[in-house]
Amino acid sequence: MKRTIKKVAVLGSGVMGSRIAAHFAGIGLQVLLLDIMPKDLPADAKPAERNKIVNDALAAAAKSNPSPLYTKDVLKRITTGNFTDNMKDIAGADWIIEVVIERLDIKQSVFTEVEKYRKPGTLITSNTSGIPIHLMAEGRSDDFKKHFCGTHFFNPPRYLRLLEIIPTPFTDKEVVDFLMQFGDKYLGKTTVLAKDTPAFIANRIGVFGMMAIMNTMEKLGLSIDEIDALTGPVIGRPKSATFRTADVVGIDTLVKVANGVQENCPDDEAKAIFNIPTWLNKIIENKWLGDKTGQGFFKKIKSGSQSEIQVLNLSTFEYEPRQKPKFATLETAKPIEDLHTRLKALVSGKDKAGEFFRQFHYALFSYISHRIPEISDEVYRVDDAMMAGFGWEIGAFESWDVLGVAATVEAMKAAGYSVAPWVSDMLASGTTSFYKVENGKRLYYDVSSKSYKAIPGGDAFIVMKNFSNQTVWKNSACRTYHLGDDVLGLEWYTKMGSIGGEVLEGIQKSIALAEEKYKGLVIANDGSNFSAGANVGMIFMLAIEQDYDEIDMAIRMFQNTMMRVRYSSIPVVLAPHGLALGGGCEICLHADKVIAAAETYTGLVEVGIGVIPGGGGTKEFVLRAADEMHHGEPETITLQNRFLTIATAKVATSAFEAFDMGVYRKGHDEVSINIGRRIAEAKKAVINMYDEGYVMPVQRTDIKVLGRMGLGAMYAGINGMYKGNYATEHDVTVAKKLAYVMCGGDLSEQSLVSEQYLLDLEREAFLSLTGEKKTLERIQSILKTGKPLRN
Repeated sequence: MKRTIKKVAVLGSGVMGSRIAAHFAGIGLQVLLLDIMPKDLPADAKPAERNKIVNDALAAAAKSNPSPLYTKDVLKRITTGNFTDNMKDIAGADWIIEVVIERLDIKQSVFTEVEKYRKPGTLITSNTSGIPIHLMAEGRSDDFKKHFCGTHFFNPPRYLRLLEIIPTPFTDKEVVDFLMQFGDKYLGKTTVLAKDTPAFIANRIGVFGMMAIMNTMEKLGLSIDEIDALTGPVIGRPKSATFRTADVVGIDTLVKVANGVQENCPDDEAKAIFNIPTWLNKIIENKWLGDKTGQGFFKKIKSGSQSEIQVLNLSTFEYEPRQKPKFATLETAKPIEDLHTRLKALVSGKDKAGEFFRQFHYALFSYISHRIPEISDEVYRVDDAMMAGFGWEIGAFESWDVLGVAATVEAMKAAGYSVAPWVSDMLASGTTSFYKVENGKRLYYDVSSKSYKAIPGGDAFIVMKNFSNQTVWKNSACRTYHLGDDVLGLEWYTKMGSIGGEVLEGIQKSIALAEEKYKGLVIANDGSNFSAGANVGMIFMLAIEQDYDEIDMAIRMFQNTMMRVRYSSIPVVLAPHGLALGGGCEICLHADKVIAAAETYTGLVEVGIGVIPGGGGTKEFVLRAADEMHHGEPETITLQNRFLTIATAKVATSAFEAFDMGVYRKGHDEVSINIGRRIAEAKKAVINMYDEGYVMPVQRTDIKVLGRMGLGAMYAGINGMYKGNYATEHDVTVAKKLAYVMCGGDLSEQSLVSEQYLLDLEREAFLSLTGEKKTLERIQSILKTGKPLRN
């Protein structure tokens, strides 16, 4: 049957329920959010009183940081109510998702009410994180059972990409297939099919990993600070590492999952690892549960106006100042940019840190090998779950590949760690890795057939590095790949995706190559961020040396490259994600089309370092403002809105908000809810534009600028901000330079100008500002501390 989802009912408005509702509304669906009524209400209580719990929960979610809302308008698609008055309204829902408290009896009572009103064929799922799904289906009607399964979102659901789909023996295959596809394409999730086993996949492996780390910590006599230094970004894990993650999630939650696995998995060969250490039980008894109680493994200590984060000493149970751990292995590995190379260096370390990395990885590899086929039949699902749910850069089986499966198995056995028989059989057959890449496609080793298989749906996901054997051109910062179907792909792998001379060379070269014999070019990368902007370190050095000719040449090169992106004989499509700031925003402004990941944070932020957008960003905002001017409305309004967006360094908190800011073009640019699909969608856009007969645009010479009329209005506004203490003297200097460019200079009347005219003004203003002492102070602050300076 063809199933469409237009309306979703979310039952339960707690932390998860309200945020799941916000995420569904964020993708454009109508949402009904229900919860219980407050106790002891009078019979004639008004709706606002009867819906107080759900309304308060939704309001708290809307104010929370990070925000669960793509834009504020999302709230308009959420209708609230209560179980008593509004349960009947679920009859109009296409999907009902239960998110009430984690108690089987309460969930069953909710499902009894659901059965009274749910229309046959409606999807019904539970967001439980631990209650067996089949127990919730007991006693329900056949139609309910057919359409029921677990849908386990991770918190916060907008940002954590994992969605575990857990069917029961009664769940219709069509329902499972639909949820797997819908979660991926429309909710932007990495959907992972999980078996109905305790803690499912991600929490089973993730909590084992945390307990194994604690176990190894005790054996090696390491501290909390040392463990968090060893288990964070250095091994491709989040900054919160181990103990900070426990504080955020809740130490009681960690213990609850660990106890659940130990009690419900009698055949787990490593169940002793889930024993709660005495010191951890003491933390629970003290109710030091992490952020929710104000202290856990860490505590913020205030002293007057100052505060510092202190760490718990597990021997004395006193909080003390944090210590920066020092290990030779860490010092050796940290400068290594490539994670695969870095992991090898860490595991081969000769000090206590190296021993920790070996023991931790051996325990993890042993455990995951024994979980196939218990929790999943396929190795890639385990890796997907850990990357999407726990923020690991690479999965556990992939890490094993990196370290060498055969060599690691020998080392594991020598150290007393077992591996599941299927791993030994795989190696005996001559197969030496869990994954391999063929023709840009990633294949996984399938345990049941003992052969490599393509990951289902893999065609919709392009990973640039998988095309490394199809490299067309490269320099030390970039690679240009042939992505197939006569489309080129350019990626750069500089720190934070910064754009310097070599990246600009890569853009120019890739466009030239595409013009010679390809259909077009996709620009994207697989890093944490698309680009945090131009290489300001280089600008700072040149400015300190007062080498203004070099700065002028660098800005010209940047501007010329952006114009090359706009004016070439082939379509150029950008697929940004994460940070796309400054120059990373400017290149998107010049692309033929942008396919942005929903989680793209973009804006022209140059005023934060005391300059104006100098790579065509200012010019492009003037051009768009001119095109947006409507007959009959004040001509300065549109331009002033664009001016304020740059002058306040506004950053969109989602790709959707970037449309409202005018960075992306409504009805033209697109959002890819699933970050993993954006490059494939960009490639498809290139092919479509080529097939439709792409023609290079003509440079604009008809851009309306307002001259003195606009300058007068803008200068008045800038002076008002200064008098109201909203702007510093240097803010005023920068803002006036920006206004001058955006109004086309000191023209006596409105005029039509060319793009090049505006680029020249933009470059002159940028260049003059690099000669300002306070601009250099701002740049230095960013380079030294990563934080903007208001001076």
